[in-house]
Amino acid sequence: MHALIVVSHPVKNSLTHRVATAVAQGITAASRENSVEIADLTQEGFNPVFSAEDYEAFQQARAFPADVIAEQRRIDNADALVLVFPVYWWTMPGMLKGWIDRVFGNGWAYEDNGDDKVVKKLTRLPIHLVGLGGAGRRTYEKHGYNAAMKAQIDHGIFDYCGAPVMTSEILLLPDLETPEACLEVAQGIGRRIFTAGR
Repeated sequence: MHALIVVSHPVKNSLTHRVATAVAQGITAASRENSVEIADLTQEGFNPVFSAEDYEAFQQARAFPADVIAEQRRIDNADALVLVFPVYWWTMPGMLKGWIDRVFGNGWAYEDNGDDKVVKKLTRLPIHLVGLGGAGRRTYEKHGYNAAMKAQIDHGIFDYCGAPVMTSEILLLPDLETPEACLEVAQGIGRRIFTAGR
């Protein structure tokens, strides 16, 4: 089984990148047959800006841009998609949101022909979301941030495309107390990615 891990953080030695690596280690530790590709959006120079060309592709008036097609192929080759990101303003960073805006396009992730019937085209793709937050669980619960993020990301993005969200976790450093504890949880998430539901 092959997992594509997409990580969005501008600093290569960040805890976010270390968590992505720990998830990958968990995946490969679970089975020698598992493989992982880590896509570092910043390092790869992905352009997150939704352009007029992207809008025309959304309207199905032209093909997707070449960089978008390349990302779609990476996802098509994966048996699971894992997104690892820091929580910025109670959501994902703009780089990752721009990646979703451009890559999860009409005609590939879903089909909307304007007849009020949306065809969900990613039903075969399990999604695993791993966020990193700087506030504690009590703060998240008090203000309803977990519920808001699940509505916005889990449901608003992935359910719209039919992709089942199998993991939706926010690793909260104040509660976990140390980066090492975050990495341990991340490895556990990785070990379960291809074993959950078996």
